[in-house]
Amino acid sequence: MQRGKIRQIVFPLITAFIFGSSFVVQSLASGQLGCFTLNWTRSLLSAGGLFLLLCLRRRAGKGNGTVSGGTQGRSLLRAGLVVGTLLTVSCNLQQYGIAFTSAGKAGFITALYIVIVPILGLFFRKRVRLLVWVAVLLACGGIYFLCVQTVGSLQLQKGDLFVLASAFTFSLHILAIDHYAKDVGFDGLCLSCAQFAVACVECLICALLFEGLPFAQILLSARYILYMGLVCGGVGYTLQILAQAEGEAVIVSLLLSLESLFAVLCGAIILHERLSGRETFGCALMLLAVVLVQLPEKKRAASA
Repeated sequence: MQRGKIRQIVFPLITAFIFGSSFVVQSLASGQLGCFTLNWTRSLLSAGGLFLLLCLRRRAGKGNGTVSGGTQGRSLLRAGLVVGTLLTVSCNLQQYGIAFTSAGKAGFITALYIVIVPILGLFFRKRVRLLVWVAVLLACGGIYFLCVQTVGSLQLQKGDLFVLASAFTFSLHILAIDHYAKDVGFDGLCLSCAQFAVACVECLICALLFEGLPFAQILLSARYILYMGLVCGGVGYTLQILAQAEGEAVIVSLLLSLESLFAVLCGAIILHERLSGRETFGCALMLLAVVLVQLPEKKRAASA
């Protein structure tokens, strides 16, 4: 239990930092590559890196036999198709929408998955305690003050609608991972490798149909693709799956929403951007939300 608690907190925090720091890289790469080409190349690196890691683990005798049988192999393939397709749709909707909206509004709208996840979870009979709902509302307020600098500037435009759609599909992705990693019990590395393999194939097909294969631009964007594929994809999404295997999807998604906070902090440290009073207040709200969601549930202890 203690190990699972550590995973539920530490892994999403590391993932949030990786996702938050990758916003600048993603923006720079989008100016040189189409969304399908960008997501195809990053998924290829993620799947390849994870497959190599699985091979090394198997050689060392540390595999758990999750995909040893044909039936389990087909089950993993079906799971990979579900989570991989959701990842493909989410990443491309977000990447396309960012080109037509501001980064602040995109960050706020995307992070709305922390509200969508518990709402959708109700349809799957996943109970959410009141304290978590309070933390979610606080985190939403924090994200608003962090990302939206002008009061009343949330009119939805074309790009905003695409990003909002990605927030919905990202929520489905989180719930699907919660099901396959925790309820079904798939190995985290295997599931992550499967989802990126599916995303790679799907994005490649779309890139061939709509964008062609601009190898010159791919080479120019190699350093961005390496970071997004190996660090953001291979490390970040795998840590998310490992965290959800032993933790609550709502709490993990709340911790992942700290990517907005880390994006602001990375800008302040690396780019020497100063935090405004509005942004500082947003950081405080989000940190308060994270503290609240970690408080133990007293009702269950009292009834025991």
